[in-house]
Amino acid sequence: MSFMMDEIMEQPEALGRTLEAELNHARAFRAFAEKQDFRLIVLVARGTSDNAALFGRYLLEVTTGIPVSLCAPSVHTIYHARLRLRDTLVVGISQSGEGSDINIVLESARRQGAYTLGITNEARSGLARAVHEVFLARAGKQRSVAATKTYTTQLLLLYLLASALGPEITVRELSEIPKRAAAALKLASEVKELVERYRYMRQCVVVARGLNYANAFELALKLMETCYVVAERFSSADFLHGPIAMIERDFPVLAFMPPGRTFSGLRKLLERLKGLNAETLVITSEGVRLPAATRALRLPVDLPEIYTSIPYIIPGQIFAACLASIKGLDADKPRSLQMVTKTV
Repeated sequence: MSFMMDEIMEQPEALGRTLEAELNHARAFRAFAEKQDFRLIVLVARGTSDNAALFGRYLLEVTTGIPVSLCAPSVHTIYHARLRLRDTLVVGISQSGEGSDINIVLESARRQGAYTLGITNEARSGLARAVHEVFLARAGKQRSVAATKTYTTQLLLLYLLASALGPEITVRELSEIPKRAAAALKLASEVKELVERYRYMRQCVVVARGLNYANAFELALKLMETCYVVAERFSSADFLHGPIAMIERDFPVLAFMPPGRTFSGLRKLLERLKGLNAETLVITSEGVRLPAATRALRLPVDLPEIYTSIPYIIPGQIFAACLASIKGLDADKPRSLQMVTKTV
């Protein structure tokens, strides 16, 4: 078994540790944030952590009403722009905490009047030193270059941040997430059987919308970096504005399709893809009715859409790890990659 698969299986415990350790921190931050009255949140990250930030944008805007921006680091690192960041919360997200451009942005934002917060797996990192305070993931040591448990613990910390900034995310629901992650792992044997069908896949599309849109980016990234599959990712709405033209018979389309607000639109897309004879694989929940000829990985959990993002990515992670293995690739050591990537 690969380190990547080991770390996928460690996620329920990592999520439980993180929740237990940071729950009181989130409660304390709520009292602080109420006094600060933040008018804007800016998220800054790269790679897998940038996918977590994309999730954070949806989650925080939906649950707090505070506008959220995804930072373009080059605005700070190359163009040296001076932004007016008073009353702004700037959140840096990095597994290692050693991304040069992320830390430069945080230092710049702090000078320009922002309150800075870090989300990282490394308490002694440069990011931890650069910010006012840190929400620390307890994912444990990451041995595989392809991040899995650090991604889901970052999502959990963003849930905790949302619970501190608004009323919609509840501790009761968050306490169920480690159990839901464990339930998602039960799909591993089914995924291992299914993945043989995709042994020779060289390209695909991953689609989602709303709170699972970030998971489309994350699954596509895992397929690109561990399986060398050209994986394009789209909002299901954007997909209809042009990219659907490339779909032909047997073209693989993977979709995240939780019950909830985004379901109807995704169902209509699947029906259209069926008419184009595409090869569709959907990550969804038990009991959901899908168009005929659609393959599905069904999570054995019934939960509100807003809490689906962590359990829904886990079958995708398993799919990527298994596909790499069946292709004879080392998922732990993707070519041309290393654990920490430093850019400016």
